[in-house]
Amino acid sequence: MKKALSLAAVLFSTFAFSTSAQAEIETYKIDTSHSSVKFSIRHFVAKTTGNFSEFEGTLTIDRSDLTNSSVEATIRIPSVDTDSEKRDAHLQEDDYFGAGNFPLMTFKSTKWTQGESENSFKVTGDLTIRGTTKEVTLDVELLGFGEGMRGAYLSGWEAKTTLDRTEWGVDGGQPAVGTEVDVTINIEAIRQ
Repeated sequence: MKKALSLAAVLFSTFAFSTSAQAEIETYKIDTSHSSVKFSIRHFVAKTTGNFSEFEGTLTIDRSDLTNSSVEATIRIPSVDTDSEKRDAHLQEDDYFGAGNFPLMTFKSTKWTQGESENSFKVTGDLTIRGTTKEVTLDVELLGFGEGMRGAYLSGWEAKTTLDRTEWGVDGGQPAVGTEVDVTINIEAIRQ
């Protein structure tokens, strides 16, 4: 009888630990109405800014160890907005994004490492633009977790990086248009 009770206790504690460990993994979907994907690029002696208004993504978060987390996102190239319809149309053409053949930009993380502070991370992943995939690293800051409206539970993130656009074949406009693109992404995501 004691052996049976001991076995039951071991099985129960193993199940409880397993359930607890699984409960640490949470899935969040990006709330696009409270998120942004912005960029700036050199134009002659100044900088021109823009954003992409149509995107989606999912974060899988391990609250017990955030370096076990992952993120996947997709951006629709035709949603680019630089406050100039003529320029936005040109960006769809083959010397820039070639949106007719490559309407999507995607990112899928492959590694999260701890940064210099508790809430900072280096998130490395595969960025695909124009059918070309290159590894990039984002400097990511966890802004927080907390309650939102109507019972929603949220996570907030900010990511920054600088890309050399020519590595993905986006090479139009040189030398008037610079090659380095500064990217800033702000994310509010809703736990599912």
